[in-house]
Amino acid sequence: MDDSRVSLPPFAALRAFHAAAVHERFRNAAESLGVTESAISHQVRRLEDYLRTSLFDRSGAGVKLTSAGRRYLEQIDPAIRQIQSATEAMLRPDGRGVVRLTLPPSLAATWLIPKLGAFERTYSDVELQLVTTTRVVDLRRDQIDLAIRHGKGTWSGLDATFLLEETALPVCAPGYLTLDEEENPLTALARVRLIVNDRFPDEWEEWARARGLAPPSLSGAVTMDAMEQALQVAESGHGLALGRRPLVDDRLTRGVLVAPFGAADPTGAAYYLCRQAGTPSTVSARRLERWLIELSGVDRADSVSGVP
Repeated sequence: MDDSRVSLPPFAALRAFHAAAVHERFRNAAESLGVTESAISHQVRRLEDYLRTSLFDRSGAGVKLTSAGRRYLEQIDPAIRQIQSATEAMLRPDGRGVVRLTLPPSLAATWLIPKLGAFERTYSDVELQLVTTTRVVDLRRDQIDLAIRHGKGTWSGLDATFLLEETALPVCAPGYLTLDEEENPLTALARVRLIVNDRFPDEWEEWARARGLAPPSLSGAVTMDAMEQALQVAESGHGLALGRRPLVDDRLTRGVLVAPFGAADPTGAAYYLCRQAGTPSTVSARRLERWLIELSGVDRADSVSGVP
């Protein structure tokens, strides 16, 4: 067949299909493009007529991609994103490339943001936009280039690169817990109030198991909703919390918290740098990815306040 005679489908129809497929609802696609839901439906029908195949299954309450629609999305998605990226670059007079990175707020505040000056000096032509949230973001739907996620490193549809190992260690305000020489750790724990992070309710048991100890009693413990709250209570001198590195590193460096039992133990989880599988990265995103991996390598080589 002569390729010069093969026309492209209307771009408005492609754009409507892409938005509907990414957002998984015509209503949300319409809101993202600033048009009506009926306009999205009309353009999708137009594309289906052009391709002579159904792209969505409309038999249920919502819409779902057919197998043909899923294959088509996988093939056109990289091109649509490249057009978006190229257009953003053209519209910016300074020519800076935009990279959107999502990560947990705690990791952003304690690990990444303090180091951003070095990134900006090295890559002045990259504009980094941070999306800090505890929500698991859909990278394709929310137009995110990269994500730093906490877990075991396996997420469907994502390529994950190890960044930082997570370790845990008891922390408290200076002077709150003074260990007697040769004192059994469980005896020391029984003398103080333990602080429990409700997001990880079994963390004290896991820490004790890693040390070959029986689980400490949580009678009289105070429970907080998140690690940041638990660390604030510990910092104010009202208990002993389990701090997780690298999130607690800044407090250990400043000396507002100390680690009376010394070394940290692996939790079994880590932070991973993730990107959409099968989707080519922009030049700016690859620069950020390379910088983050290099940065995590430096951090893994460092220790904090004598904590191995």
